[in-house]
Amino acid sequence: MVLGALVDAGLPWNELVTGLQALKLKGYRLHKREVQRGSLPATKVDVIIQNGFEKPLTLARIRQVVSASTLPAAVKERSRSVFDRLAEAEGLAHRVAVKDVHFHEVGVVDSFIDVVGGILGCHLLNVTRVTSSAINVGSGSIQTSHGILPVPGPAVAALAKGLPIYSEGPRCELATPTGVALVRTLASEFVSMPTMKSVAVGYGAGDQDPKDWPNVLRVFLQDASPLELRRTEQVVQIETNLDDLNPQTYEYVMERLFEVGAMDVALIPITMKKTRPGVVVSCLTRPERIDAILEILFQETSTLGVRLQEMTRHVLPRQFVSVTIPGGKVQMKVADIGAGWAKASPEYLDCKKIAQRTGRPLKTVMEEAMTAYRQSLGKRKPTSKRGRA
Repeated sequence: MVLGALVDAGLPWNELVTGLQALKLKGYRLHKREVQRGSLPATKVDVIIQNGFEKPLTLARIRQVVSASTLPAAVKERSRSVFDRLAEAEGLAHRVAVKDVHFHEVGVVDSFIDVVGGILGCHLLNVTRVTSSAINVGSGSIQTSHGILPVPGPAVAALAKGLPIYSEGPRCELATPTGVALVRTLASEFVSMPTMKSVAVGYGAGDQDPKDWPNVLRVFLQDASPLELRRTEQVVQIETNLDDLNPQTYEYVMERLFEVGAMDVALIPITMKKTRPGVVVSCLTRPERIDAILEILFQETSTLGVRLQEMTRHVLPRQFVSVTIPGGKVQMKVADIGAGWAKASPEYLDCKKIAQRTGRPLKTVMEEAMTAYRQSLGKRKPTSKRGRA
């Protein structure tokens, strides 16, 4: 359904087919056709299997297939994330270790195409940000290789933890584990439809065609100006003044605050009453983490009171891209500032580990990571759109 919706919205078919050849899988072919779902015309993408895998695959084997491909690094990374989430969910559902999970339904060619194709399709469309509405999981029961299961099945229930879901329509499965894992990986937010100026709409159909129910996935695409690229979010700033805390304690307090969900922590030197030197401990957090932050501040510091201030912050869309340098891999945080421009910075901890392991100066490692990232830009297309599923 994701592939169908993206193709219907303008994803060039030939680019998708050619791009998926980088996965180095054989024994399948892709076919697209227009179908009717209720009163809506939609695009149906069929993965026709000629020779599939002979047995179920482990997560390790799936990751090997993705890593061995010549797909763009960002597509590889997100594809592995989808399968990691699926393995974790299946492990929770059947109470086995992730390494012992065997993908009876996912470890086949068509699921590789579904997952990697969805990630690759967004990459080819230059999508920089995806938001999703609440997920309709369906109702009733389904027959699986594990027997009859309620809808949503245990894996979908595990994957949907923390996401807005609902049940409406025919008594059948409307959200599969693969679909939920894919949307969860792609979407940065699950919200009601935002104000937008759409430039394309796509409808993707799956196999299910329940009576009197237009079972399609609808995708809106919009061009993103620099201002539209920025998203806003509500955060809370929590502060307290301290002048009697052992300086050795601050490092531990900061570590604990980050562990419980602080987005940022700063120590700001100030002069307090009676000219005593002091420190402002300032935390930035999401509203749902306020209680956890307060508990650490009251337990681990000498404060008797804190200040809370709600505020709005503007955030650039960002993604992580992996680059390889002598000594290992470094994650690059890449932020899109619009008009095809981006700014990037290497992850400090990745560079620190390589510097410690190789004996090279940290500054040199960070410069090598930036150089490797700049060299990779020639292989990528500029970003100009974002999508909504």
